[in-house]
Amino acid sequence: MPDIHVPKLEAHGTGHSIFKILLEVVLIGIGVFLGLAGEQWRENARHRELAERTLRRFRAEIVENRQAVIDVKDYHVSLAEDLKKYFATEPAKRKADNVHFTKGFSPARLSHTAWDLTLANQSLVYIESDLGFALSDLYQTQEQLTAMTMGLTQAMYINPPDEDLTRFFDSVYVYYGDATLIEPQLVKAFEAILPRIDKALLDASAK
Repeated sequence: MPDIHVPKLEAHGTGHSIFKILLEVVLIGIGVFLGLAGEQWRENARHRELAERTLRRFRAEIVENRQAVIDVKDYHVSLAEDLKKYFATEPAKRKADNVHFTKGFSPARLSHTAWDLTLANQSLVYIESDLGFALSDLYQTQEQLTAMTMGLTQAMYINPPDEDLTRFFDSVYVYYGDATLIEPQLVKAFEAILPRIDKALLDASAK
């Protein structure tokens, strides 16, 4: 039986081909990794920018609200004292002129636009959690005072002072009794949170 010669496959270049394939896989992997890392960096940068804008809005609004409370809180204390004396006097001897409404009702007009926008765009999640909690607590206290103000305003329309002055004074007295407790707390809360916002802004700009 004649010998059958089977040609041998040359192995020349096989190792080079495998190396080339491995190199291409590694380069593709590196490219994908760098692409994902770049996308993550851009996303983190966007979050930092959003957090910084949110904090700046909060700071501006809190400074404005703090001043609004400071402008009226002493006046409210004075009116509360006048009303306390008014109701401590016998009804026949009461004089409306002894209640000095020199600036009218003068509630603190507090803005909450920054808070509303933060809830709408969900940017609170990009703020440090303890600071976010403090902001939430602050705006809840602020909302409590705003709700009281709205309640008294409605009561004034239902029972205007020219129809029943004593009932009007009674409503105002109750309002100022609570407002003079909440307003100093708000001022302290405003002043306590501003340095925390400033620190968060400084940290954000340093990243």
